[in-house]
Amino acid sequence: MTAPVGAPAPDVTRRGRVGWSLVVLVLVLGVALPLRGLMRAQGPPMEEGFMLAFPEFVLDGLVPNRDFLHLYGPGSLWALAGTFRVFGVSLATERWFGLLQQIGIIASIVLLARFWGRTVALTCGLVCLVLIVPPIGLTALAWDGGVALVGLGMVCILEGRRRARPDDTGSGAAVGWILAGGILLGLGLTFRLDLVVAAALGGVAAVWGLGRRAWVRLALGAVIGTSPYLVHLVMAGPVTVFRGMVLDPVFHLRGGRRLPVPPPWDHLDSVLQRVGVEALPRWPSVLSTPAQLALWFWLLIATVLALLAVGAWAVRRDRDRFEARVLLAVGALSLGLLPQAVQRVDSAHLAWVSCVPVAFLPVAIVELLRILRPSMRLGRRAAVAAVTAAVLILAVLPHFTARIYYDYTAQSFGYRRTAVAIEHEGRRFYYGRAEVQGAAEALLTRIDELTAPGDRLFVGTSDLRRTPYSDAYLYYMLPDLTPATYFVEMDPGMANREGSRMPEDLASADVVVLSSIWKDWSEPNDSRRYGSLESSRVLAARFCQVGSFGEGIYDLYTPRPAGGCPVGSTVPTPPGL
Repeated sequence: MTAPVGAPAPDVTRRGRVGWSLVVLVLVLGVALPLRGLMRAQGPPMEEGFMLAFPEFVLDGLVPNRDFLHLYGPGSLWALAGTFRVFGVSLATERWFGLLQQIGIIASIVLLARFWGRTVALTCGLVCLVLIVPPIGLTALAWDGGVALVGLGMVCILEGRRRARPDDTGSGAAVGWILAGGILLGLGLTFRLDLVVAAALGGVAAVWGLGRRAWVRLALGAVIGTSPYLVHLVMAGPVTVFRGMVLDPVFHLRGGRRLPVPPPWDHLDSVLQRVGVEALPRWPSVLSTPAQLALWFWLLIATVLALLAVGAWAVRRDRDRFEARVLLAVGALSLGLLPQAVQRVDSAHLAWVSCVPVAFLPVAIVELLRILRPSMRLGRRAAVAAVTAAVLILAVLPHFTARIYYDYTAQSFGYRRTAVAIEHEGRRFYYGRAEVQGAAEALLTRIDELTAPGDRLFVGTSDLRRTPYSDAYLYYMLPDLTPATYFVEMDPGMANREGSRMPEDLASADVVVLSSIWKDWSEPNDSRRYGSLESSRVLAARFCQVGSFGEGIYDLYTPRPAGGCPVGSTVPTPPGL
């Protein structure tokens, strides 16, 4: 069965347009308040570093999976590379792109929630905003772009369902919307292939009960949207792509990144989580930060199940009711997103999933009250949903939502600025430690003195037996140098495993930077294990240490001449040898 012609649409009267304009204005203000702080805050050195470096690699002719490790689809790199081509390679360009991706997620939630009225749509949008902004700032991660595209694809597919005719044949406009939605779902998969389960579940739930024409258009759109993978397969090679996007993330990486499930109530397991919490302002709360994280995990699972249950109940009560179909489709989409939260239980992964189901929870509350309390007015149901969302954000999970949003907003107005700018040859990266700024700028100046354009740069950890993280931003700061290693992004169990290509890559380098910033990395997973000694042997046999910056924060090495290390340099003695 299909939704009848004339299924509910937002109020388009003059009063309605004014009301929706106010909704947009409030959301724009919500995005704008922390924006200046976000643009000048520290970014994650590896994640933002490779999202700055990788698109520039693409512009230089390098291919993801073939020339450098990239665990996700090529779509985000191609899109960001195109943006860099037009607006220039810079931290600001990358962050504006990241902001656009986050706005896409917020917009998709608001557009999906609009059928329940302005108050509900605004509540959902604000919850989404305070969930998606804090985890990693404006870093233009592929996940955000993929979720934005999939979310907007769901908007289009459900709009097609709303316009469908009762005779089940589907009007031209309806199937056109569904085709567009399928294309957006497919494009989302070019950003993150692991969104395939969410896109499939959400898309199927959105068109379930429509005729064959709608299903064909959805499938055709998905094929068109994912067709860029054919180009990638030709450029990188099928075996290389399968290894880089399936074998590496699923089988090789997982042991070194997973965290205990469920998360503990009394401490934080994630290293980056612990570092981030220390830098945030105090916030009054009954629950400790680890307790909030643990509660968030169970709340997320309960929310996904609630969306599915209430959506299924609403559809069963009235199969022709369009809003019920929307809720069920979002619940199905959310179920497909859930593995992302389970694979690494930290606040970033929980937020990347919660931005859909938890943001849509007010809709489930309104629908549940509609079923249980049919005499209650929509305004009151919306008020109950809004109050519930406020309690959730301000009282249950404030350390991961309201506190971080407040901190970025305070930074926008000049308060609590902790990040300092590392600058070199017109490029900038923000870091949260002043001593790293001084060390990095001195290091970059020295590298310029020792290298020529085209020389090969290797950035790694001070102990190459352990590769939990990388200061990948240094590749972005030195654009005239060529990456010497496939492992720009360094992951435990991959770069340091026996038989990896890292020793061979290291041997080819003209300049090597090893960082001790992450030497104390400690998580309850395989990242604590020591890997191959071969890279350490290569370093000891073939390189000389020619500088140390920031009391050992960064050590600099160059290839050893035939006559041995020159005066003023030393023969390295790597840990483990």
